[in-house]
Amino acid sequence: MAGLTNKYNIWASTLDKADVDTMHALIDEGLNLLPDHVFQFDFLNDSFDKLPKRLKDIIDDPEKRKKLIVYINPPYAEATNKKAKGIDRKDGVAKEMSSNIIKNALGAASNELYAHFMARVYLDLNNCCLGLFSKLKFLNSQNFKTFRSWFTAEFQDGFVVQANTFDNVKGNFPIGFTIWHLDCDFLFPKKIVLNVIEEGRRQKRFWCNARPVINDWIKKYTTQGNNEKTGILNYVGNDFQQNERVWLSIEPSVNHIMALNLNSKTILPVAIYFAVRHCIKPEWLNHRDQFYYPTDLYKKDVPFQNNCLIFSLFHGQNRISVKDGVNHWIPFTAQEVSARTNFKSTFMSDFFVKRKLSKEAKNVFEAGKNLWKYYHLEIKNNRTAPVDASFYDIREHFQGRSEKGAMKQKSNDKTYNALIKTLRQNLSLLAEKIQPKVYEYGFLLE
Repeated sequence: MAGLTNKYNIWASTLDKADVDTMHALIDEGLNLLPDHVFQFDFLNDSFDKLPKRLKDIIDDPEKRKKLIVYINPPYAEATNKKAKGIDRKDGVAKEMSSNIIKNALGAASNELYAHFMARVYLDLNNCCLGLFSKLKFLNSQNFKTFRSWFTAEFQDGFVVQANTFDNVKGNFPIGFTIWHLDCDFLFPKKIVLNVIEEGRRQKRFWCNARPVINDWIKKYTTQGNNEKTGILNYVGNDFQQNERVWLSIEPSVNHIMALNLNSKTILPVAIYFAVRHCIKPEWLNHRDQFYYPTDLYKKDVPFQNNCLIFSLFHGQNRISVKDGVNHWIPFTAQEVSARTNFKSTFMSDFFVKRKLSKEAKNVFEAGKNLWKYYHLEIKNNRTAPVDASFYDIREHFQGRSEKGAMKQKSNDKTYNALIKTLRQNLSLLAEKIQPKVYEYGFLLE
């Protein structure tokens, strides 16, 4: 519903007849609206000539428009989603909005429906105030860089709340209500501070035009050591929302995910990238936080680099599997874990020679070694079980898979469960060790 109000009257426009009927029913129940002020109006496509005359008179008068408040709660769906309310019979909003000004202003954000609502208010109802419920991509997403350079309004105030606070909204992400004064020529702010509607939290900073992003940094290593490959970093996006799509494997994903070869020259940058993306748990409030291009300070911090490498070796998103090729990611020698024969690759165990580990990293390393030892004890007389098993393979061996193919959460083997629990507890402590450095070196901004 898009709402328009001046000092004395409240007007409400909706996209379809069902909503109009609903609004009239609410009027009967005492909602502060007059029957003639409820009307059907396609906010994105209809001409303002279709508005009630008194409202049109306000819109046409620049002075009266200064008292106009536009309150919108547009759909959060993308324009390509044909099930989204109001566009279920359209091919996409981009085709409906013929204005080249709007298309150029939105840039890569053109698929976001609420951005089109914002754009029309900004262009055709300038001088008013805009109160907007929306997702918060427009504050810091890379897809909204063009939009932020165009939207020269003044931020007034706002708050943020968890999405599932609203009826019929699912998802673990923030929804913000922001207020903008459109009669201004302001650069989009570098940061916006919103009040958090949740007990125990007061404010949340959203960095809007902060700096280059983390993927710009990791791409520098794309061509290094290309004649050598020990695995693949699969990655996409620059925010917490995309972290589930950041993982390690032997072969690249078939999905539209960027990939970078793992080798002796890229292993530390990749481990840092991987650990930075996964050492802080995603939650609804950091869902849209961007990861940034770091300062150079991390280059001199060898303990931090080693911590990230150990973290990457034993994290659940490390999906290196011997089923896909030679496993170069065993950090132990065959003798250390009592394997029945030598491993095909000693790349990782050689890489660890003379590398000093922090107490937290050592604890993870030793817990991992105990897990490998137990695996090789279990497969001692099993000639079909892979000797070169990775961390992922060992988990699959003990936990098995469900009928749908997903790896089960637990094993029936009590010894394994105890070993993996100890490993994960130590990995969590290592994550806590890494987290302050993520902010210190500029990968995230507080």
